[in-house]
This record gives sequence, structure tokens and C-alpha cells, in this order.
Amino acid sequence: MTYSGQVTVGGPADVHELKDLMITKIAVGPMENNAYLLRCRATDEQLLIDAANEAETLLGMIGDDGIASVVTTHQHGDHWQALAEVVAGTRARTYAGRHDADGIPVPTDVLVDDGDVVKVGRVELTARHLVGHTPGSIALVYDDPHGHPHVFTGDCLFPGGPGRTTRPDDFKSLMSGLEAKVFSLPDETWIYPGHGNDTTLGAERPNIQEWWARGW
Repeated sequence: MTYSGQVTVGGPADVHELKDLMITKIAVGPMENNAYLLRCRATDEQLLIDAANEAETLLGMIGDDGIASVVTTHQHGDHWQALAEVVAGTRARTYAGRHDADGIPVPTDVLVDDGDVVKVGRVELTARHLVGHTPGSIALVYDDPHGHPHVFTGDCLFPGGPGRTTRPDDFKSLMSGLEAKVFSLPDETWIYPGHGNDTTLGAERPNIQEWWARGW
């Protein structure tokens, strides 16, 4: 089956099979959050991005192999509702952006800064700190050596624009960060957001000036 990235709460997961990494996407909870299970194909180690909700659903997706780590992209409550139960069930190490960790009610084992590498087996993800949606949001970049980059953006970038901000300075910060740290990647870069469908940088890049003009 060809990966589409289109998932619905209560529906099946969708699997993106790369040469070195398998990415399983599922939608959970009343805010239709996306959670992503990453599996290194060489070692079978697994990492979960955003234990957002429905712990039973997430643990079922994780399966008997468990996860070594779980990354929370930012401190907003809809992205960590299942974190405590998932950690209790898997003993996974927790990762979060340094400046958001205090807002997550599950202790963070590893504080993540811009440029830090988060590993899942032999696969490396590079963290990008993006300020604006929250003070400590992080995106994770997988620069596939066999293809184009893949970026897990949390709520910082969606199809159609950046994530929600409440002040003009936050919007400017988020947009500047996205331009410098995400849109510097090629058009083929695949974007996996915290809610909704996937997109690519090529699909979104023509709209950057429109986003600046509208201010959100």
C-alpha cells in the first residue's frame, strides 16, 4: 500500500516504509492528534513521537517490542495525555525541548537543545528548536541518506501555515525559525505535523510571503 499520511481517530494506522526507517502514523484523541512510531529497520529499536492520547491504542501500536524512547514535541496538554501511562508500560526514556519540559507533568529524562541528535537504533534525528508556538517546541529532522529529508514538526508547521501564535513577536519568531531551520531543506522534504494530513516543503514554500502578510 502507498503511504498517504491520511489517518482518522479510530481508524487504522498508515505506514511509511523507508529503507532504514519505518514510520507508523496514527490519530488519537478528541483533538485528532497525530502520533508517530519510528522503527529502525536494522535494530528494531522503536521511538514514539507524542504520546498524545489513548494510551491503550498507542501501546497496541507499539506492541511487545516496546519503545526505547518517547519524544514530546511541545508542552501543550493534548500532546502528552497518554505519556505517563505509555512510560509506565514501556519504561521508555523521555525527551522534550529544554524550554518546554517544565510544562510537561512527566519528568523529562533528556532535555533537548537545537542541533541535538536523538537516536532510534542506527537512525539519527536532529532536533530543531522553534520558538513561537511554545517557548521550547522541537521539530525532528531525519535526513534520509537514501532519499529526501523527513521532518516531524509538532504544531509548528501544518499544511497551509505555521502553528498558532498569540502575539506578533511569537509569530515573527516562529516564521523566522521555520525559514532558517526547516525551509532551508529541499522541496521534496516530507512534513509530518502534529494534527492533520502530511505535506511537503515544496507545497508550502510558495505561500511563505502570504503567511507573513496575514500575520498568522
